[in-house]
Amino acid sequence: MKVVVTGGSGFIGSTLIPMLIVEGHEVVLLTRSPDSVRSRVDQRVKVEEWDGKTHGAWSSHIESADAVLNFAGESIAGKRWTLAQKQRIIDSRVDATNAIVTAIGRASKKPAVLINASAVGFYGPVESGDVTEEYQRGNTFLSETTDRWEQSARAVQQYGVRLVLLRISVVLGEGGGALEKMLLPFRLFVGGPIGSGRQWFPWVHVDDLVGAVLFALSNKDVSGSVNVAAPQASTMKEFCTALGKTLHRPSWAPVPGFVLNIALGEMSEMLLTGQRVVPRALERFGYKFKFPQLAPALADILHS
Repeated sequence: MKVVVTGGSGFIGSTLIPMLIVEGHEVVLLTRSPDSVRSRVDQRVKVEEWDGKTHGAWSSHIESADAVLNFAGESIAGKRWTLAQKQRIIDSRVDATNAIVTAIGRASKKPAVLINASAVGFYGPVESGDVTEEYQRGNTFLSETTDRWEQSARAVQQYGVRLVLLRISVVLGEGGGALEKMLLPFRLFVGGPIGSGRQWFPWVHVDDLVGAVLFALSNKDVSGSVNVAAPQASTMKEFCTALGKTLHRPSWAPVPGFVLNIALGEMSEMLLTGQRVVPRALERFGYKFKFPQLAPALADILHS
């Protein structure tokens, strides 16, 4: 297939793009920084500039694409959530998605599928019970952000394009993401659970996120909302205990919630609350997780 990818130059893209090439796909990567990205990606990837919000020369690639993978958006954890930063987080996702959907609408030959990123933050804090794709929307900032993001993507369905909304949990992988930020305190022997430790911590190995994308790309039955989380749920305490064991470090120094509130402000909700996310749709469609359990996933990442 010819696959157009946005937001593919970071942590997730460093695994996704090479796998698309291995699978034999022709890849066009849309980015705001084409010069710097070209030196970091496979030379077979065609890198095109876009601003993430307006129609431009990049739109010609939508015309001949078989699929579009949209992962564009301002980092959720990059800066403190001021009112201006929260607006940037929302606008970057909605604007990019609107631009993609508009380009698809104008194309005489439309791609067969749009795979659009979202997040399990859609559900908000859920203290108990399984959270499947049918679970209601929450009432937090992340819930509003993901809802608006998804609504922008749903507009593509009027053009007869299959839509997959990947509600992604915390992605674990080497060299980036949440795990990279959690390693230092453990390596300094001061690691431990965050907050009460009882909150759910939905996670997925980056290989399974990429696997889910490739699965959705080739399986025409996959559509709608899809939770991307490992089948084995864990609490924050269980996750930190497993991380400590993998690193041969103790997990004894909990970080109190009020400390996070002071340090991070409203952003602390991402770490102090969670959901027991169940990948019901992926399992129903027949996806087989490479890393369904936490300990082997951490061992693969940290001992590879």
